[in-house]
Amino acid sequence: MQKKTYDPQVELAKGAKLEAASYDKTQTVKVIANKVTVGGVAGVAEISGVATGRHDASIDGCLGIWLSIFRYMRPDGTVDHVAGWNIMIPTAAGQSAEATANAFAEQINSGTRPYRAAATGASLKIVFTEK
Repeated sequence: MQKKTYDPQVELAKGAKLEAASYDKTQTVKVIANKVTVGGVAGVAEISGVATGRHDASIDGCLGIWLSIFRYMRPDGTVDHVAGWNIMIPTAAGQSAEATANAFAEQINSGTRPYRAAATGASLKIVFTEK
């Protein structure tokens, strides 16, 4: 079996697929840029509306984003496996889109996964950060 060689264009384009879903009646999340790459391309999601909020233990009143699993080769030839991540944010009645974007950013930035996020208004930008 022949060992693969490192191709930076190929490897830096690899990354997590960003998906989103809303389980709130009045607040939505839409993916604008659906890939978070090793090479620094950010995933972007926009949140809109005022939340109805979570009223029980179900997923009703929650918004979720998912970052898929992926593998990429490092320049030294080793392969890194990046685990997927499912992030669910419960909302409060009357919660603004900006507050929900900030809650996602806080959850991502406090985690141990190789991602960092910034909320600007109701827009959420997620980048991959190798540790």
